[in-house]
Formats: sequence, C-alpha cells, structure tokens
Amino acid sequence: MAEETNKEEEKIESEIEENGSSVEDLQKELQECLKQKDEYLAGWQRARADFLNYKKEEAEHVSNLLNYSSENFIFGLLPILDSFAMAEKILSDEAKKDSNIQGMLQIKNQLLDFLKKQDMEEIKSLGEEFNPNFHEAVEEVETESEEPGTVIEEIQKGYTLQGRVIRPARVKVAK
Repeated sequence: MAEETNKEEEKIESEIEENGSSVEDLQKELQECLKQKDEYLAGWQRARADFLNYKKEEAEHVSNLLNYSSENFIFGLLPILDSFAMAEKILSDEAKKDSNIQGMLQIKNQLLDFLKKQDMEEIKSLGEEFNPNFHEAVEEVETESEEPGTVIEEIQKGYTLQGRVIRPARVKVAK
C-alpha cells in the first residue's frame, strides 16, 4: 500500500510540474476576472446613481412645470380680483345690502378662498414700510401724518404664491 501511495504522489507531482504553467495562467486569468468584475460593479453603481439622480431631476422638473402652469392660471385670475375690488370700493353701504350685490361679493369671496387653498396670499401694504421686494412705488406723496417710506395708499393689490411674489403691490409712499 505504501508503494501505491508513493506512485500516486509521484503522479500528482509530475502533473503539477507539467501543468505548472497552467496554474499560473489560471491565477492570472482569475486576477483579470476579479479586476473586470470590480470594473463592471463600479460601472453599474455609477449608472444606478446616475439613473436615481435623473429620476430626482425629472420629478423636480415636473413639479416646477406644474407650479408654473398653476402660477400662470392664478396670474390670469388677478385682473378679475382687481375688478371685484374696484366694484366693491365704489359701492355704497346701501348698495351692499342688495341681494344681487351680495351674490357678487360672495363670488369674490369664493374666488379668494380658492386662491388661498392654492397658497396665494395678499401682500399687506397699507401702513407698512415700503419694501421694494413686495411693493412697486408709483408715487411719493408729501405728508406730515406718516413717516417717510411708509405706504399710505394701495393702488393695486400684490400677491405671493407659495412664498414667491407673483405681482408686487402698486403703492403710494410717504415722502
């Protein structure tokens, strides 16, 4: 039996010597495969990150597009609000009691409620200090009752939508 074991060992040793270069080749090939695997994995990870960034950018783009279209729609309603405000301003107290006029004013209130739900707010102007980010001065008026730079009259209401000014208030400012 010892003789058989020695013969098998000699046979294995001779095969290793004959195929020694094959083992080295296999090790090189394995190293190349591992290197290639790492490259493919890194490329896949970059492609996945790029795709996730693309999805995020597209979602933001769609959101901006919806906000833009909403802003244009609301901006188109502002002249209607201005007309309601002018009509309400010239109505006498007696006329405001008329049911037709009350109906008209109710429509105005419904429109304002709708716009508030869209996150639109009026810019407060009267009695406030002039702020060029929210106000557009159309005239400076000399007055002793107000401090200079104070808004004394609002010509046209201004509005913000989701915190951004979509139309500044047109005002008269104390000189």
